Amino acid sequence: MTQKKSIYGLILLILAGEAAFFLPFVIQRVFRPTFLDVFGLTNYQLGICFSVYGLVALFSYFFGGTLADRFSPRILISSALILTAFGGVWMTFYPGYLGMQWLYGYWGFTTVFMFWGAIIKQTRIWGGLDNQGIAFGFLDGGRGLVAAILSSLGVWIYAGYVSKQMEISLADRQQAFGAVILITSAIVVLVGVLVFLFLDKPIHPIKKVPMNTIFVWGHFKKVLKIPSIWWLSLVILCAYMGYKVSDIFSLYAKEVMKYDEVQAAGIGSLLLYLRPVVGILIGFMVDKTRGSLMIFWGFFLMLIGSLVFATGVIDPGLKPLFFIGIGLSAIGTYAARAVYFAILQEGSIPVILTGTAVGVVSFIGYTPDIFSGPLIGFLLDRSPGEQGHREVFGLLSLFALVGMFATSAFRKVSNS
Repeated sequence: MTQKKSIYGLILLILAGEAAFFLPFVIQRVFRPTFLDVFGLTNYQLGICFSVYGLVALFSYFFGGTLADRFSPRILISSALILTAFGGVWMTFYPGYLGMQWLYGYWGFTTVFMFWGAIIKQTRIWGGLDNQGIAFGFLDGGRGLVAAILSSLGVWIYAGYVSKQMEISLADRQQAFGAVILITSAIVVLVGVLVFLFLDKPIHPIKKVPMNTIFVWGHFKKVLKIPSIWWLSLVILCAYMGYKVSDIFSLYAKEVMKYDEVQAAGIGSLLLYLRPVVGILIGFMVDKTRGSLMIFWGFFLMLIGSLVFATGVIDPGLKPLFFIGIGLSAIGTYAARAVYFAILQEGSIPVILTGTAVGVVSFIGYTPDIFSGPLIGFLLDRSPGEQGHREVFGLLSLFALVGMFATSAFRKVSNS
């Protein structure tokens, strides 16, 4: 396999890695105030939708991880993307609250069972022995760039549909937002087709295996005996909690900083441009030092940024401090998130068990998909305005502290 082809393969992994999650997560992160209005949801109800996603994803992580050790990533990834896009088409019919729960449950399966373990394993193989930081840093940073570009496109489309009048009807806003969803769904399908046609095929053909041998319990037992697995799971859980809290940045901009709907979406989109910068820089640094050290400092920045909001020192007249706070929180979150799978090798986890290991740590680490949405929604709805946001960021500061402890423990067991 040539280096040129390998680079194209990484580009396809980057496109696929973000395309899969744009419909379930990125759209509502950028457009959260609009999203809640056009679908008639409260913060708590949206949180319940995320919980349904998380419950389905929980078991999809566990069993889908070992699936990636047995079948072609090209087939798994492309199929997952196309199935995910079908959900986007359904979304344009604006299903009610119950319909949205079913939709998020469907996405919990399509974006995880066939997809997640396959893309992480393919990225680890691409990185080889010496470039795990670059591989995962570019994957997450590139995903951030894709998300930023698509979200900017979405903001531009939405702003072009809605007039600049003071009052915009719900029907006009739904029409505008439906256009964003449909165009995004078409892009997801396109990426799925490109992956199917051009993603690097395995150097050694994958043998067909009977279904009763797909889930090898011996592999799970081996993975569970590795001490670093448990600390890595907690690291991912804390870092992912930071990522879930980033969903409310645009809402904070509207409710507390008093930006209008389009400006708030623009701020949410702008923040996404930090992710590729952080991911790529951290990726290079990880290969020069230890990834766990970079993650530790990521949690530290997350802690400082969250405390800026939790202490209530920000008001609409302190816009520079607002941007400093979200900047620190975002940089810390993106730094930790970008490379937590890059330390699989540092934790002495065998490459051949990558899919199974990813399934195990994801089963634990991504549990915020289940509880964070309802919890954040409950805090925001119970105390509307600044107070609710302060409570959410106070919660984040606790997870940042736990993340620092878990990273230190991971480093200790990896050195032993």
